[in-house]
Amino acid sequence: MIFLFYLLSAVMIISALLVVFSRSPINSVIYLIVCFLAMAGHYILLNAQFLAVVHVIVYTGAIMVLFLFVIMLLNLNRASIPQKTSATRISAIITGGLFFLVILASTRQVLEMHPQNPFNSQIGLVSEIGQTLFHEFLLPFEISSVLFISSMVGAVMFGKRDLPPEKPESTLKP
Repeated sequence: MIFLFYLLSAVMIISALLVVFSRSPINSVIYLIVCFLAMAGHYILLNAQFLAVVHVIVYTGAIMVLFLFVIMLLNLNRASIPQKTSATRISAIITGGLFFLVILASTRQVLEMHPQNPFNSQIGLVSEIGQTLFHEFLLPFEISSVLFISSMVGAVMFGKRDLPPEKPESTLKP
């Protein structure tokens, strides 16, 4: 079990580094898919099968395929990519460093906290998530479904093309 954890961790770290250092955007997307699959393996090791399946379906299946199609449609090449100025690079390094410090501080704070609930080995299973979702969080779940339906109706209304009004046939002259 611990060997599998280290193997998945190594695959995740190597594929994440390959995402960053790969010269081809398509190869970066493929390496990111490998990283997501390794992350789903970690979820399975944590006994969160539902989260692993949703992660594979949503991120690896849908979003990465969308990224791949967008990259292929944009036809990115080196000539069309504008070169970054040194000020942009320095500000990116500073921002990344500050983000890293925030993550370190939050990780340290989480490690110092003591767990309030005892360990439950059933916490990531589908039945446990369903019980929690439909008993404790039923109202927010239903409100989010209404929000999704209203956003779909809004997207259809915005996407609907306005056609010019048709003239009645009686006004047309032969």
